[in-house]
Amino acid sequence: MPKTKLQEVCFTVLMVLVMVYVMICYNIAQNMGGMSNYVFLSAFHELWFMGPIAFIIDFFLVSHLAFRGARCIVNPEKENPFHFVLAISCTSVAIMCPIMSLIATILFKHAGRELIAVWVQTTVINFPMAFFLQIFYAGPLVRLIFKKTLEIYGKHIINQ
Repeated sequence: MPKTKLQEVCFTVLMVLVMVYVMICYNIAQNMGGMSNYVFLSAFHELWFMGPIAFIIDFFLVSHLAFRGARCIVNPEKENPFHFVLAISCTSVAIMCPIMSLIATILFKHAGRELIAVWVQTTVINFPMAFFLQIFYAGPLVRLIFKKTLEIYGKHIINQ
C-alpha cells in the first residue's frame, strides 16, 4: 500500500488506468451487443478523458471516503491486513461506480428527461463488473505491479 503522496499518486494512476479501461471496454461491448476486437481499440478514445476524470474523483474524494468507510467496517490494528484492503476495495467501488456511471450517462447515454432512470440502470449494470474486476483482477494486479515497482525502484524514485 502507498506510504507517501507520490506513491499514492502512482498507485491511483495505475488503478484508474486498469479499472477505467476495462469498464470502458465493458460498456462499449454492452452497447454493441457483444465483444469484438474493435472494442479494445475503441476504448482508448474514451480513456484519454475518462481516465483523468476518474483520477481526480478518486484521488481527491473517493480514496479518502473509502479509507474512512473501511475503518468503520474493519479495525486494521486488530484484524488481518487483507481484510482492510478488501474493505477499502469494496467501499471504493460502492462510491466510485455510481459517480462514474453518472458521468458516463451524462456524456454518452443522451438520457434527457430520463437521466435518473438511465443512471440507475447504468450503475446496476456496471456495479457487478466493477466489483468483481476490482476484487479479483485489477486490485491484485495493481498491488502486485506497485509492490514490484517499489522493490525495484523504491529507494531511488518512489520514496522521494
